[in-house]
Amino acid sequence: MENSNQLANRFKDVLLDGKWIANTNFKDLLSNTTYEQATTKVGALNTIAALAFHINYYIAGILNVFEGGNLDIRDKYSFDHPSYNSKEKWESLLDSMWSNAEQFANHVELMSDDTLETYFVNEKYGSYRRNIEGVIEHSYYHLGQISLIQKLIRESKNI
Repeated sequence: MENSNQLANRFKDVLLDGKWIANTNFKDLLSNTTYEQATTKVGALNTIAALAFHINYYIAGILNVFEGGNLDIRDKYSFDHPSYNSKEKWESLLDSMWSNAEQFANHVELMSDDTLETYFVNEKYGSYRRNIEGVIEHSYYHLGQISLIQKLIRESKNI
């Protein structure tokens, strides 16, 4: 259980409450992002909203497996997000993200070492541990992008 607690804490660090690696986390960064900022296009970069949807898409898809469901997510759909053209829609995405992240972390905390080393759905996907670590690393990657995009938006609007 020590391994699962460490993984769950690393996941919560990047999504919900940590500051150790990036001096921020998704909840801290996105809670201070308006829907106008989240949907502002900067050059050819993804919007903040698209990146938030993308991370939540993977968290929700893997969470579904943790809860006994199928692995229904596909990379090619991971940026197929709805329009976030209102404060309410943006906040709904964020609420979904925080809820999914909490549930994801709770499942990870309860995993035995044997479960962590078991194949995730199919041998080709590797172990549960590999997939959980992948979500953590993938999240940090996009957290950095969001942080940079947010700075570019603020600089361009002199906020």
